[in-house]
Amino acid sequence: MTDLDLATTRRDITDALLTALERRHEVLDTIVEADDHDEAAAALAALLDKSQLGAEAILDMKLDQLTKSERRKNQAELDDLNNALTFTLAERPASSGDTLDLRPFALELDADLFAVRTEELGVAGDGSGAPAGDLDDELTKATDRVEKEEAVWLVATEGDAKVGFVFGELTSGEVDVRIWIHPEHRKHGYGTAALRKSRSEMAAYFPGVPMVVRAPGA
Repeated sequence: MTDLDLATTRRDITDALLTALERRHEVLDTIVEADDHDEAAAALAALLDKSQLGAEAILDMKLDQLTKSERRKNQAELDDLNNALTFTLAERPASSGDTLDLRPFALELDADLFAVRTEELGVAGDGSGAPAGDLDDELTKATDRVEKEEAVWLVATEGDAKVGFVFGELTSGEVDVRIWIHPEHRKHGYGTAALRKSRSEMAAYFPGVPMVVRAPGA
């Protein structure tokens, strides 16, 4: 997890906790009326307009966090995080990752997205930094690496929209992870969300292999 990812996650959680304390009566009513944990988390996220991650943190909150001293500590931490980060969740709503999904690259469905990426960057898709070759050759090489379990290509989607790629390349005992977001979908937090989602995906494809982020989300 990158420093930016850690700070963004912590701010989402801290902000959600403080908001929950300010609206504690509504929060308690919402929890009491929910049938189970998942329903409560979804209801809290909707009630407070916070991320799913923040809602889960509210449900896991200890009672001693209700005290004035703990609330002051949370507020101080939030102030520090707000000073360190240049964007808010409202400005980059996709950064929570709640609406983003990752699925395997499909040649017939996603060649167009890869073509946009290749035209913009002008480099090969294998992370080598070499100039891009013929598009069909690039795609053939990628398919071969995936079949040999040397690479994983994932498409980041929100609903029906394809917003970018997560590339994982197995190199010298590490997984090099690169994230590319389509120019039309930048500045919304998709890069941060894709990075968050990619950790569990890469761990499933390459169990026990360290993950190294070579290029942060655009």
